[in-house]
This record gives sequence, structure tokens and C-alpha cells, in this order.
Amino acid sequence: MKLHLHNSEQQYQINGVDSQAITINQQPYTQSLIISDDSLSTDWFSGAWETLDAQALASILAFKPEVVLLGSGDKQRFVHPKHLQAFLAAHIAVECMTTAAACRTFNILTAEGRKVVAALLLEKHLTPP
Repeated sequence: MKLHLHNSEQQYQINGVDSQAITINQQPYTQSLIISDDSLSTDWFSGAWETLDAQALASILAFKPEVVLLGSGDKQRFVHPKHLQAFLAAHIAVECMTTAAACRTFNILTAEGRKVVAALLLEKHLTPP
């Protein structure tokens, strides 16, 4: 899915996404990652969605977000509520959606100046080889 180019002052912009790659600032990334408007972490998580736990999610807190978008691949999946306690305690909203939807939402919210972080998993990382 190709996303529209939006010219703004933000450093990172998601340009496209499919099950194999997420394109950020015209550079494709083939691994799961965390992105904010001014930070990118490509060494976040490489397991299956079902193994995503509080420890894996805790690294997102370092970005100090207002909103967290969890992109779960091609299917919408949800994180067990017990893994979200640190976010709830810090009054950080967490939304689970497909990775494509999370990418679109990330661009919209960053264009609005929101402090949003997207943790994006690629489908190829969610199924056993």
C-alpha cells in the first residue's frame, strides 16, 4: 500500500507498507520497528505477535509518547491487557490495529503535531518459517 507524501517538519514519514517492508523516508525496512516523528529503532522485536509481552513493550516508553499504535501485521490482533499496565499508569493511550492502519494513523497524528509512537510488526515476522 502506497501512502501519500506529506510535506511537514517531521523527520520521519511512512511512505508505504506491505507484508514485506515498511518504507520510511523512501528507505524500505524489512524488520519490525518503532517509529516516532524524530526517532527510529529498527532493533525492537523479532518474535511472533503471541510472544509480545510487557518487557518487549516497555522499550516503547522511552519515546515518551502520548499515543502508542501497535501494528500487528495483516490481521488485527490485541495485546493482553496485563501487558499494558505501564502505559495505563502513565496515561498513555494504546491502540492495536493492522500495520497498514497504524502507518496511516501515524502519519495523520504526527501531521497534527501529536506525540505518537508506532510499534510496527511485519507479517513475515508473525508466522513460523
